[in-house]
Amino acid sequence: MNLLEVLLNSGGSAAAGRLGARFGLDEHQTMAALQQILPALGGGLQRNISQEGGIESLLGALANGNHGQYIDNPDLVHNEETTEEGNGILGHLLGSKEVSREVAAQASQQTGIGADIVKQMLPVVATMVMGSLSKQSAQSGLFDSQDAPGQQQGLLGMLTPLLDSNRDGSVADDVIGLIGRFMTNR
Repeated sequence: MNLLEVLLNSGGSAAAGRLGARFGLDEHQTMAALQQILPALGGGLQRNISQEGGIESLLGALANGNHGQYIDNPDLVHNEETTEEGNGILGHLLGSKEVSREVAAQASQQTGIGADIVKQMLPVVATMVMGSLSKQSAQSGLFDSQDAPGQQQGLLGMLTPLLDSNRDGSVADDVIGLIGRFMTNR
């Protein structure tokens, strides 16, 4: 299952519809944009959890944040607070505004949607990703266990299939491919 499937299966299809409406996109354009944006966010997520303390940081954000609200209340995609929180999430996932601009430019090139629109979509999509992961984590009982190593294993077990776009059991090649796409588009 990839991040788009997780988003849609966690109830995010209504949020995706509101996202499209906010930016004047039809359903096809919205899905095309999500298909381009989500792998980059997934790559950033994988990079973060592979760093020391990354798992714990993500677990804390998923357990203690109120990210599920972005899926439960799709109208939040219109709020400025959602964009602000999404910018914070993007900072963690992508690391810099330059990388965000590169993701937007790449998605724009692939979809024909203006880069300015995609740049505005990115933080909102980031909140939707965290909302989807939060809901999926809660539904899977990830936070029910008091055993931290089990939680870490459970999170990795949940995230690896989400981030493994080639479905070969390894996310490393997907992240390397993502970085390669960024480097060739400079």
